[in-house]
Amino acid sequence: MERKRIYLCLAHMSEAGLEQKYIQEAFDTNWVVPLGPNVNGFEADLEAFVMNRKRVVALSSCTAALHLALLQLGVGQDDEVLCQSLSFCASTNPIAYCAATPVFIDSEKDTWNMDPVLLEHAILDRFAKTGRNPKAIIVVDLYGMPAKWDEIEEVGRKYDIPIIEDAANALGSHYDGKPCGVFGNIGTYSFNGNKIITTSGGGALICDDEETKKRTVFLATQARENAPYYQHEVIGFNYRLSNICAGIGRGQMTVLDDHIRHHRHLHELYLELLGKVEGITIQDNPSAKFDSNFWLTTITLDPSIHVRGQESLHPHYSDCEPNDNVEALRVILDQAGIEARPLWKPMHKQPVYKNAPAYVNGISEALFKVGMCLPSGPYVTDDDVHYIVNCIKEAIL
Repeated sequence: MERKRIYLCLAHMSEAGLEQKYIQEAFDTNWVVPLGPNVNGFEADLEAFVMNRKRVVALSSCTAALHLALLQLGVGQDDEVLCQSLSFCASTNPIAYCAATPVFIDSEKDTWNMDPVLLEHAILDRFAKTGRNPKAIIVVDLYGMPAKWDEIEEVGRKYDIPIIEDAANALGSHYDGKPCGVFGNIGTYSFNGNKIITTSGGGALICDDEETKKRTVFLATQARENAPYYQHEVIGFNYRLSNICAGIGRGQMTVLDDHIRHHRHLHELYLELLGKVEGITIQDNPSAKFDSNFWLTTITLDPSIHVRGQESLHPHYSDCEPNDNVEALRVILDQAGIEARPLWKPMHKQPVYKNAPAYVNGISEALFKVGMCLPSGPYVTDDDVHYIVNCIKEAIL
């Protein structure tokens, strides 16, 4: 029997079909707009998941949540926002939406997230150059791995700069016993179709108090004033999550813990099967303080590893592309019906941000050259992991 293609992380619905139950209720009651009982229920479920440390606003995407977070912090034209370079563009683009300037900060080697030492250096240098501190800091919990939050929050407090936590990958991850999403001043989650749980597309903003939540809802619903007619005094946005999509989210919350356990189990299996292969390193929790959900298991390949077919690849002319052995392995896995992909290309190397200031130490560029993401989703079975590992081993000469 032909093996089905193995994807990185596919959406997985609850066996009880609760997603369909909540969706049907939305149709039966005609709550098919960007508000309603499912939105309220989903927000309450998320608040309970973070132990009611914060208030939650369900939105159309994590990108929308980041944009509204920046607006809540007063980011505007000509401001600077320090942000993590090794990440997806959604962590950075909302800065441009605000007509502000991203200032990229490189990674540290333990978690691959923002380097706290480099962060402080950048703050001092930006003040020396511009006469003012950056307006905000965006830190990412990359691939589910928590950032070094003790050190980063200390820097933020020292210079009185608010921090936004981009926990798009990290629902269910913990740092020092606290859930990711509650660090800094404002947090964000993603419920895109490839995340730990999904609302098909969606996100959430996590904030400290009811007043910030109300202001976020106001901005996310076109900033309509409380009047019997349509009155608008500030620019608003159409960013609220629909009641139908929130119904999917309510059903997904019932399997969230199962999904997290499965991702962690697969990571442990990869460690067992690949951990002793010379030249391959699996990223793992740096210490007991870190408890990643391992949304995606990631590996790095030593440049000395030779992969079958590597020599037939076209020469690379860029100073920031994956090594030939990484690309050769990706192609071999793809031909074997396995989706794998390189790590994120650092944002400071993206053409669209070529003129943005960047404080680099070479780590994100080095990781991009040697890193790869492996399938880790709820539909990936133990047998799939054995198959993936065997394909990797057979590819290495």
